[in-house]
Amino acid sequence: MANFILIVIGAILTLLWGISHLIPTKNVVKDFGEISKDNKNIITMEWVFEGFTLIFVGLLVTLIALLGGVENVVSQYVFLFCSVFLFSLAILSLFTGAKVNFIPFKLCPVIFTISGVLILIGTYL
Repeated sequence: MANFILIVIGAILTLLWGISHLIPTKNVVKDFGEISKDNKNIITMEWVFEGFTLIFVGLLVTLIALLGGVENVVSQYVFLFCSVFLFSLAILSLFTGAKVNFIPFKLCPVIFTISGVLILIGTYL
């Protein structure tokens, strides 16, 4: 049962961080000041894309845990791949967004790592 709880906490953290990307998108784009319409669309697309991706990963892990169980070998592969994906995002964020002087960007690698670790520990507990 503890492994299920860890996996779902990691998944929900990922899902909530994805939702938190969608909420400020308009203000983030506005903070870039006077930029071209194309650049505004690109920034919007990237913020929404990351938010949807995180929501998808969070929902995928949660649904797999609920419907397939956490002991199932297929479920474990899904959890492993999602953890590796989150660790990849953490590394990317560490070398890019975390260098920006904006607290939420600095939180990304931490949240991705914590989520990935929770899912991974829950998978192999």
